[in-house]
Amino acid sequence: MTENSFNPGKVLTSADQVSPRVLSAPQKYIQGAGVLNCIGQYINGFMRVDRAAIFASRRGLATQGTQIAESLLEHSIDVVNAQFNGECSQAEIAVHSDALADQQLDCLIAVGGGKVADAGKCIAHRLNISVIVVPTLASTDAPCSALSVVYKPEGTAESVEFFPQNPAMVVVDTDVIVSASERYFVAGIGDAMATWYEAKVCLDNPSARNSLGALPTLASCAMGEMCAQTLFEYGEVAAASVLLNQNNTAVDKVIEANTLLSGIGFESGGLALAHAIALAYPEIEFIHDHYLHGEMVAMGTLAQLAMENSGDAERVTRFFARVGLPVHFAQISLEPDNLEVMNKLIEATLARPIAHNMPMPVTQDSLTEALFKAHELGLKIAADEGDKAYARLHA
Repeated sequence: MTENSFNPGKVLTSADQVSPRVLSAPQKYIQGAGVLNCIGQYINGFMRVDRAAIFASRRGLATQGTQIAESLLEHSIDVVNAQFNGECSQAEIAVHSDALADQQLDCLIAVGGGKVADAGKCIAHRLNISVIVVPTLASTDAPCSALSVVYKPEGTAESVEFFPQNPAMVVVDTDVIVSASERYFVAGIGDAMATWYEAKVCLDNPSARNSLGALPTLASCAMGEMCAQTLFEYGEVAAASVLLNQNNTAVDKVIEANTLLSGIGFESGGLALAHAIALAYPEIEFIHDHYLHGEMVAMGTLAQLAMENSGDAERVTRFFARVGLPVHFAQISLEPDNLEVMNKLIEATLARPIAHNMPMPVTQDSLTEALFKAHELGLKIAADEGDKAYARLHA
């Protein structure tokens, strides 16, 4: 345990004692090289499925979708294809829910990135069938959770849907992940690193609640801490390996941190200022159009650590700079003297309830101070470390 570890010996108040602690997780998680070739076997060994829909983008259906379909057919599971058209919106969800309603499906297999997973969970819930998530990127912690972020057609977040259960199965083929862009992999590191720092805040704050509306469990916070430790230890080597499309132990460990540890950790451990800021950034159109969720979370994490006056602020900033995540405003195309944009970011952050899971008041003044404090530290460390990694990812 580090000096920043949570304290399980903390004295609880009576209010804490009557509030439940809840952990939510997928029923089965399978990760490894080439596991998609055996997905039919895994499904048959876990649940009764006669007919399944494979939900993916056009490219996904032609690649991993074909691979999955072959395995399913080998195990006597009929297949229906459904093409995701790019946005996890109510319109997209409704179109597929209606089209698949009469297909007599037993499950839906969502194959792709975070938005495919979120849309697939929504569709499966409306059809009252199980969902299996097959991530093709390790860029977000969406695959394991029992919730989906639903977006407006133009791409800004509209609402969050919560489901009574997590995915029945998450199947992560590390060969698929390592063949994807390094930038998505590194963005996943940015998203995952927040897990520990937000969970710690929620555990230490008796009034904070996790995504389930409950107190965080010690188990989820332990996962969050292990997630951060794994990223610090293996993140740089893993990112360099993905650049060369090399699958190895470091890559395998970071994929698990980005997907499973962060997926359970964020949902059951709780969110705080880091994600409040990250969810506010897409309100700024040019940021929404050019940056990934995990890159925005990285910037949010640095601001949260600045607000806490955390001793980890420099360590995290330096690590982010080394793997190529943004650490100051210029690296996310934000001009600090543009008051209109800065105020929009601050107002959108303050409107997020999770921002107020912090142990101190989060106000316009305190948030502004934290954002600029993190920015100044980022400028200093970027000068020390250089920006080769960031420049490579954003070339």
